[in-house]
Amino acid sequence: MSVRIIVDSTADLLPQIAQRLTVVPLTIRFDDREYVQGVDITNTQFYEMLVESDALPTTSQATPYQFEAAFREAVDAGDTVVAITLSAKLSGTYQSAAIAAEEFPGKVFVVDSSSAAIGTGILIEYALQLVDKGLPAEEIAQKLLAQRERIYVVAMLDTLEYLKKGGRISKTVAFAGELLSIKPVVCIEDGEVKLLGKARGSKQGNNLLVKQIQAAGGVDFSMPLLLGYTGLSDVLLQKYITDSAMLWEDYRQELPQTLIGSVIGTHIGPGAVAVAFFSKK
Repeated sequence: MSVRIIVDSTADLLPQIAQRLTVVPLTIRFDDREYVQGVDITNTQFYEMLVESDALPTTSQATPYQFEAAFREAVDAGDTVVAITLSAKLSGTYQSAAIAAEEFPGKVFVVDSSSAAIGTGILIEYALQLVDKGLPAEEIAQKLLAQRERIYVVAMLDTLEYLKKGGRISKTVAFAGELLSIKPVVCIEDGEVKLLGKARGSKQGNNLLVKQIQAAGGVDFSMPLLLGYTGLSDVLLQKYITDSAMLWEDYRQELPQTLIGSVIGTHIGPGAVAVAFFSKK
């Protein structure tokens, strides 16, 4: 009997991590057409469509039926399950997984990551490390719940346009921000996206990102970390890495990087850079 990790498709993961998981997909709707995330549409195709669309796409949570099918396949194969979802405050996907898990007492344990995108991704990577150590599913779930509080996700946005489209800021604020080249810096805190500050230009924005990481207690390099970007180019992410070189001087490996998916990408738009890490605190 082994432990199987089951996740939803909003988690941003490196390929070598993703291939070890069972993924339950969410759906994305542009106008009157629906796509299954990771099946009918890639992240790159999503950003191509996002740039061309006047309205924000919508996402539909994974259903209890989808999770139950994934759980049953694992349990019937003799495995126990740890299911990890994006924040329950951002989607009903966690609730769907929890409902499905009721059919498998003692076999399936569901964990709300209290994060999203690359933040969920590093919690999943940590879960696989625990699997490799031979820990049972229930103990893995308990450790994930304890360690998720150390996860920080901070990001610098390239534009206020998508926050305006989503109704999170007024048109007046968005217009003034564009005139002043304002770069908002946001985080995921208590499972929700929150504004930390605003900078004029990407250089000040990169500096603010560095300050926020330091204020969070610094990066614990013994735990997983992941950098991400939105849109069709990683140029801004590479500039950030160069500008913040002092943060990574203790890291002896190549910095892991990925394209951030649709759930967060819908609200922050293309051109954002983000960092997910476990704090030293």
